[in-house]
Amino acid sequence: MDPANYGILSLLPALIALVLAFITRDAIFSILLGTLVGIVISGQNILFGFTGLAQDALGNADFIWVLMIEVFVGIMVAYFQKSGAINAFTEFVGKKTLKQRGAQLLAWLLGIFIFFSDYFSPLYVGTVMRNITDKARVSREKLAYICDSTSAPVCTIIPFSSWGVYMAGLLVGIGAFVDKDIATKAVVKSVPFNFYGVLSVAMVGLIALGIVPDFGPMKKAEKRAAETGKVIADGAKPMLGKELSQIKPKEGIKSNLFINFLAPALIIISITLGTYIVMGSAKTLEGFVAAVAFQFVAMLVQRMATLQELIETAVEGIKSVMSAILILALAYCINSISKTLGTADYVISVTQSWITPTLLVLFTFLVGAFISFFTGTSWGTYAIITPIVIPLAFELTGGEITSLQYAAIAAILGGGCFGDHCSPLSDTTILSSLAAGSDHIDHVKTQIPYTLTVAGISSILYIIVGMILF
Repeated sequence: MDPANYGILSLLPALIALVLAFITRDAIFSILLGTLVGIVISGQNILFGFTGLAQDALGNADFIWVLMIEVFVGIMVAYFQKSGAINAFTEFVGKKTLKQRGAQLLAWLLGIFIFFSDYFSPLYVGTVMRNITDKARVSREKLAYICDSTSAPVCTIIPFSSWGVYMAGLLVGIGAFVDKDIATKAVVKSVPFNFYGVLSVAMVGLIALGIVPDFGPMKKAEKRAAETGKVIADGAKPMLGKELSQIKPKEGIKSNLFINFLAPALIIISITLGTYIVMGSAKTLEGFVAAVAFQFVAMLVQRMATLQELIETAVEGIKSVMSAILILALAYCINSISKTLGTADYVISVTQSWITPTLLVLFTFLVGAFISFFTGTSWGTYAIITPIVIPLAFELTGGEITSLQYAAIAAILGGGCFGDHCSPLSDTTILSSLAAGSDHIDHVKTQIPYTLTVAGISSILYIIVGMILF
């Protein structure tokens, strides 16, 4: 059957997964059931359809790349634990007697600093800040929110991040964007119009400073943590495995803050940025592999563990991220079946006729947000709507590059970021829950009121921009 013919049924797999996730609080079961429903809708046998879908969805370079990053992150965190590096950093910061506000601000600034990768940022911030925010009685839900809101949103407003480069690549060959230089310049000029990205990052700072008070489920989570010290709700299922809590540093060996804590991060940053500058492609995975290798050798030299103990620690680290890996794998499966059903095509076909010159940017943002939320992918959303929106923008400007194109690019970036930022199907949302040690559904529930607020303000600003400029 032609994907377009599935119509509104194409929304059902993602919708079932989302609703069940909030009801059951079990992301794995919910996404699995949504995937199976999608297979049935597509007319396939459940057994053979699922195995075939899993092989197609998971047997690709993108999934393997993310999978390997998660594996090495698990090992890295385990080595941090074994070396006592996290405890050493906690003790160092603890001398400053950080309270709730200070701990949140530190996490926010650290997330902004690590701007080059939406994968590394939440993983690093969550890992190094977890003990500090726990001590300051900041809920794990709040830490996950800070991690999530300083990852993808930051990347969208940094033109030379991998996100900016990717968008420039999509623009090349469309209308007057005849080469990468012109396309890159357009991405740079789109930043002032990226209301969602800018406001998402700013929102965290305002909340951390207490200028904007917590509201919704997050307010309850923060009250619980502040009054009872329970950074995790009763009955919650943190994504960090119990294995990490069982890893203890060797007695009598003192951790070196630079070697065991800062150096691994600097290795990742150096390799990622260095390869981006020299090769035009950030090698994040290679950075993680090099950092873990450094940790391994350093701990051997420092006699923090034997060879066998380091191998066993690595295995425990991998076990600790298995929950996140399962959710991620199923997220890829449901995204794949949604693509087969033509979910994105259906959304575009329904909404495309509504777009007028004045409302082009607004609807671009809303459609992008809708698609990315239900598919959990930002870059996939960009690839889908950029070839549609940008030619339309050129048609409205007579082929000239104007502020309309810049605003449309920003709306594409912001709309796609929305789903990547808050969908329970998104890899960065999953990674934020993992690194913060938060229950995944609790993270999503507490974050959504904030993201919807930012999305609402962004929509109003796009209406104003559309009325004034176009």
